[in-house]
Amino acid sequence: MTQWDRLRQLPPVYIQQLHELYDRDGLPMDVRHYLSAWIEKQEWQRAARDHDFAVVLFQVLLENLDIQHSRFVQEESFLLQHNIRRYKQNFQRYLDEPCSLATAILWFLEKEKEILASADLAEQVQLLRVDQEAMETNSQQDLERKMAGLRNEVQCMEHTMVCLEEQQDEFDFKFQTHKLEAVVDEALKKEQVKVLQFLANRLNDCRKSILSDINKVLDWTDDLINLLVKKELVEWQRRQQKACIGAPDNVCLDQLEKWFTSVAECLFQVRGFLSKLEELSGKVSYENDPVKARRPALQKRADTLLKELLKSAFVVETQPSMPQGKGPLVLRTNVQFSVKTRLLVKFPELNHSMKVDVSMDREPPQIKGYRRFNVMGTTTKNLNMAESQNGGMVADFRHLTLKEQKSGGGSKGVSDISLSVTEELHLIYFNTVFELKGLAVGMQACSLPVVIISNSSQQQSAWASVLWFNMLSQDPKDVVFFASSPAAPWPQFGEMLSWQFLSATKLGLNPDQLEMIAHRLFGKQPNYDTYKVAWSKFSKENLPETFWVWFDGILFMVKTYLVDLWKEGLIMGFVSKGKEKSLLKKKKRGTFLLRFSESVIGGITFSWVETAITGEPDVKTVQPFTKEDLSQIPFHEIIRNFQLLEADNVPENPLLYLYPDTPKDRAFGKYYTEKTGDDSPYIKYIKTKLVFVSKENTLEAKSPMSSDMAQGEGLEPMNGLCGEAAEQNEDSHPLNIPLEPYHPDPMLSSSVVGPQEQDLLIDPSTNLFDEILQDEILQDDLNFQEFNGLTPVLNDFNLQGFNGLLPQSCGSIFQ
Repeated sequence: MTQWDRLRQLPPVYIQQLHELYDRDGLPMDVRHYLSAWIEKQEWQRAARDHDFAVVLFQVLLENLDIQHSRFVQEESFLLQHNIRRYKQNFQRYLDEPCSLATAILWFLEKEKEILASADLAEQVQLLRVDQEAMETNSQQDLERKMAGLRNEVQCMEHTMVCLEEQQDEFDFKFQTHKLEAVVDEALKKEQVKVLQFLANRLNDCRKSILSDINKVLDWTDDLINLLVKKELVEWQRRQQKACIGAPDNVCLDQLEKWFTSVAECLFQVRGFLSKLEELSGKVSYENDPVKARRPALQKRADTLLKELLKSAFVVETQPSMPQGKGPLVLRTNVQFSVKTRLLVKFPELNHSMKVDVSMDREPPQIKGYRRFNVMGTTTKNLNMAESQNGGMVADFRHLTLKEQKSGGGSKGVSDISLSVTEELHLIYFNTVFELKGLAVGMQACSLPVVIISNSSQQQSAWASVLWFNMLSQDPKDVVFFASSPAAPWPQFGEMLSWQFLSATKLGLNPDQLEMIAHRLFGKQPNYDTYKVAWSKFSKENLPETFWVWFDGILFMVKTYLVDLWKEGLIMGFVSKGKEKSLLKKKKRGTFLLRFSESVIGGITFSWVETAITGEPDVKTVQPFTKEDLSQIPFHEIIRNFQLLEADNVPENPLLYLYPDTPKDRAFGKYYTEKTGDDSPYIKYIKTKLVFVSKENTLEAKSPMSSDMAQGEGLEPMNGLCGEAAEQNEDSHPLNIPLEPYHPDPMLSSSVVGPQEQDLLIDPSTNLFDEILQDEILQDDLNFQEFNGLTPVLNDFNLQGFNGLLPQSCGSIFQ
């Protein structure tokens, strides 16, 4: 298949580029089409250098046009006959300069190859699914098309500049010759003057044409810069803001770098054309020379556009972050952090020649108590291509620290605004100078606002500030954002919460889970889209257990201990107790689900459905497990080995089907340890567990957000009635250990526990699995005594005469 045939089969966007390429008189598309096979077989590169060879190809070209004309005569194609005859006449101008024709045809063939290469690359990208967003939108397709058109136009101008210089040399030579020759014959002299006048007029027209083309290119460039700087770059900055708080947005800069570099190269070429015109005008000038009249304004405009582009091309590619931080943009004093800047205009000749300096808070706000910091470490680096994986021009700062200024702080601020440490925002600035081809431009980039803490205990609150700012702020330099922080619309707020799970576990929140959170915040509503969450509601109310502390506790637990179960969709998670009961009561006995505690920070529990004596479904819930429990035994092993003592004293696991109807072992089986039964490394902790049953039907704990839950759906109890027997063996002696005194949880309402139940509560501060191993030593010296009110779940032991057990916090059942 010929090159021309391949071009004709390209998608419309590339066909458009082909049409734009042939919208000029250098090589008519008809000639390219009908002589395609012959044109592609010739050595035009050789003809561009070899005059004699170029003459041969020129003559053959004319002969082929004659043949084609004869064919159209036979086919009675009147219009095509006319066009071919006109094209042949136009080619006659190359009679004395056949090399110029060869150069022109060669240039067209090379541009065709570039179009094909672009199409091939796009096809490969599509197949490999790499950077699919590059051409997804119509605006980007339009931008790509305009970019290709600009490059073609500038390259055509380069060819035109060569022709202009040749015309000027011809005129200058003939004019100088005319002045030196003493022509006596008036008729000959008039003929020479006539020729010189013709050449001068042609030269003047060509200069005007080039100046008009330059102005057109600058218009084109202005439009592209507006698209790049005011649209594409702004959208990338917004994507970066969202990506910093977990959004799965593409923040790759490679495409932007390609576009910025392409426009900058074209503008530098235009500056070169203007310089060349100034040089030519200096050699040959005349009255009303268009170059002298119009070049200065075009030069100023080209420089202005180039400076605007360059100043926007210096960005912070990777925002400041600590290696062990909760996320980017939270920095701690005297702890190293890293940050990377990038110049989107890539000129290899500037590699290692541009220095980047780091500074803090160039214009800090006049707020009383606003802290000041110095940047310590290696604060100057060169932009280079070695530190970038994709060869970009970057300065990667990896060992910076912040130190608070001891004096000169903001204690004399003129504002009455009061901000906490974690609401105080700071900016880190980066400065460099671009110098190339006589142009010098100072450039500055700025990080997103960072929160600076001095203690790790502030990190959770600082990250809440980062989430809130980057979710809502449209001004990336608004360091007083929290002086009057706006409320977050629920759709935007819920999306941000989902991002936290998505970035931590690769699975975000589904609509049902988000609805439960909205219910928690706003109560039961038919639609939450018009509701808003205030900053105080998110991170300041009910200190220290704010909404964010509750949510982040769950996130930490899932990320650390439950990530596989969460990604598999085995944890329903965010579901209220009322919704949980309505779901389970419709299911068969043994159906259970896993949900996060609404009152215990970082707690997870499971509830299952039993059949009451009356035959009605009865939902039971175990006390929430926390990180202290899950750090010692995997949650799936707790579910696997959980046992409940039935009326006939036979231990039984009541958990049979994961909601809605998946058999438990099918859902969790692949996570089980290989050993089972008594060989399991976890069974010794679970098989000796005591389970206490509350005498009341329900127990409710007061949640940090309980005021928002006055819609009829209760919360599960904060603390349970529970205990755990110490591990025993066949040779052990009875234990005789008194119960530890119980101290009521301050978060429980006074009506939760009746006086008759006080003696059943176990101190919730004790660990679920503490002292298990130490029990083996104690067993030899302790005796059992009878203890009423406990229902033991002990396998293979005689419990006659049982009186007291070592108290342990554990999962408890509530009827």
